Amino acid sequence: MNVLVFDIETIPDLEGGRRLYDLDGLNDKDTASALFNLRRQENGTEFLRLHLHRIVAISVVLRSAQGIKVWSLGDEDSSEKELIERFYDGIERFTPQLVSWNGGGFDLPVLNYRALKHGVVARRFWETGGEDTSFRFNNYISRYHQRHLDVMDQLAMFNGRAVAPLDQIASLLGFPGKMGMSGAKVFDAFQEGDIKGIRDYCETDVLNTWLVFLRFQLMRGEIDATGYEQELTLLRDYLRQEGHPHFLAFLETWESVDG
Repeated sequence: MNVLVFDIETIPDLEGGRRLYDLDGLNDKDTASALFNLRRQENGTEFLRLHLHRIVAISVVLRSAQGIKVWSLGDEDSSEKELIERFYDGIERFTPQLVSWNGGGFDLPVLNYRALKHGVVARRFWETGGEDTSFRFNNYISRYHQRHLDVMDQLAMFNGRAVAPLDQIASLLGFPGKMGMSGAKVFDAFQEGDIKGIRDYCETDVLNTWLVFLRFQLMRGEIDATGYEQELTLLRDYLRQEGHPHFLAFLETWESVDG
């Protein structure tokens, strides 16, 4: 089965926020401030409810029989709807195993809410065995099935008190962790028009997820030590061959940490 590791980056849905909270007439900066203040009053954090996140980047690692590939869906000018359509279309066409870090708690719910908003059809994703009986006991929806494997959730034994940040786990394992940006800085970068920077950052995040997933596969015996090292070599060779500056920076950091 093809494996598709994915990660999203989001900003506040200013249009939706204006509609829900009667904020018409405010500029983008003031609308965002109002949304953050309202959320802080609600529960002490500025992290918005998931339906008020607008997707600006979706990055993936695809591991198939043909090799490995890392990219961001669409291009810098793609609309949110197009990004989401491309994500669900990949599931429709190839039925990959999805792999994420906190995808069950964040990425997929956000994708689902935004797909609902834009009227995106995702028939294969929602299949639970009605048309394809192979999905009855292994589908994308169930927390305990493997078509979507949330590595964070698995390692924490589905216990919210035991979860850990991706960058810390990646760093503990000798991988690069966060590079150049953080989720909290994505909105600032978006306002500055740095869509490429957001996409590059998202790609490094999904690379960390892939590497942690490989270690998880080794731990649970899905690959042996030789297969694990082969996968690491394959990725290193791919990053060198592609030669993108953020790939090379990721590789340099990885090699310096790994020793």
